[in-house]
Amino acid sequence: MEFGAPCSRALNGCSPCGLEVGTPIQREIVKSRFPFGASFLVWPTSTPRKSCAGRAMLKDYTVSFDKAGKMSTQISCDFELSSLTALSPLDGRYWSKVKDLAPYMSEYGLIYFRVLVEVLEFFHFACTSEDINNLAHALMLKESMKNVMFPVMDKLIMAICTMAKDNAHISMLSRTHGQVIYQLWLASPTTLGKEMAVFAIRLSRERKEMHQVEIMGKFAGAVGNYNAHLAAYPHINWPHIAEEFVKSLGLSFNPYVTQIETHDYMAKLFHTLIQFNNILIDFDRDIWGYISLGYFKQMTRAGEIGSSTMPHKVNPIDFENSEGNLGKANGGLSHLSMKLPISRWQRDLTDSTVLRNMGEGLGHSLLAYKSALQGIGKLQVNEARLSEDLNHSWEVLAEPIQTVMRRFGVPEPYEKLKELTRGRAVSQESITEFIEGLELPEEAKVNLLKLTPHTYIGAAAELAMNVDTAVNLVNGLEFF
Repeated sequence: MEFGAPCSRALNGCSPCGLEVGTPIQREIVKSRFPFGASFLVWPTSTPRKSCAGRAMLKDYTVSFDKAGKMSTQISCDFELSSLTALSPLDGRYWSKVKDLAPYMSEYGLIYFRVLVEVLEFFHFACTSEDINNLAHALMLKESMKNVMFPVMDKLIMAICTMAKDNAHISMLSRTHGQVIYQLWLASPTTLGKEMAVFAIRLSRERKEMHQVEIMGKFAGAVGNYNAHLAAYPHINWPHIAEEFVKSLGLSFNPYVTQIETHDYMAKLFHTLIQFNNILIDFDRDIWGYISLGYFKQMTRAGEIGSSTMPHKVNPIDFENSEGNLGKANGGLSHLSMKLPISRWQRDLTDSTVLRNMGEGLGHSLLAYKSALQGIGKLQVNEARLSEDLNHSWEVLAEPIQTVMRRFGVPEPYEKLKELTRGRAVSQESITEFIEGLELPEEAKVNLLKLTPHTYIGAAAELAMNVDTAVNLVNGLEFF
């Protein structure tokens, strides 16, 4: 028995073309195994296949069962492009989030900017196609970065700056070296806001680097020497004319080229974008960890499923989606940045197909930025959980006590603190008793006795509150 010819009506008992629709069991088997949203006619192998007005998206989909009941399939595809049939999830599942790049980074975008560069036929005089294509690719990158990527990057940096300021005074245990101390991985206290400020500054630096990359173009003929130009019009200053034309497009002029613009600026731009993405991966993973510790709660949204089997769970899916897409973006961008500056002699065509994939790296990056922003919008600080960890971590005051002991010449400060803190529970009472027994000036002793895990945060709060100024100083631009 074979099954085939998708039909939107057959599984409801309709047989408009006269083909048998099979038994109810056969229909359910087929229906359960094909997620395409189409139904399937079922017929004996001897039945001729006929056209059917209810056919859906598959030209021919044959399902057969052997004597043991094992199913096998054979597909002859005639798909129409849709969100379900797109090979890339950027053009399918995630289209609504990345479609802003389509006018610039698609084949349409390439053709559009080619037309913009050539306008009239005579612009192609003495040129190779690469004189047009390199300028089109440059404009694709320039406009997509300016109009799509940079605004979302700035929005992301601003959101993290807001996190920094809003939580500037929220004390938090920091964690270094993965050392286990009373079942906690911790170091000196910090504030949640200051840790967010670090990410804002790091991302801001890379944003500045990208902004400063010169998007370059050439217009110098087949091998970059104006050979044909000068043969036809030997008295014209062609390098000057080419420079004026390239600059009129808002691009920087590259006078030393082969048949192609050397793509070095692309490599620089993509390397910097990779670093921006790496920093955001670091942010995503840290937030994921803080959520797992209970430092953040996540606000639920109507209709959103956290776990199919555990309804009470709210998974950190936005940060996981962001991290996954950043990795995918960096893989593509890494290939672009490594490959594009390399061309055999005066040119080969390996860059032609590669350049058509610029939109993939930018698209996955854009999707990741929007996912991170969506995740940030759901976060709610759990101050009680942060406070709980601090209240059980009086051993973190060993650092300031030891430092003050060294300042005033108390012998063997490290050894004394090690004896107090290692292998035993440290409480407010034991710390107080230890400080009171030290031979220190009274003022120094009083200051130490005032310290708690909540207040031992140094300049963290001030650093967090000044993040906007720091970001703008780093960039030399008023982003916000």
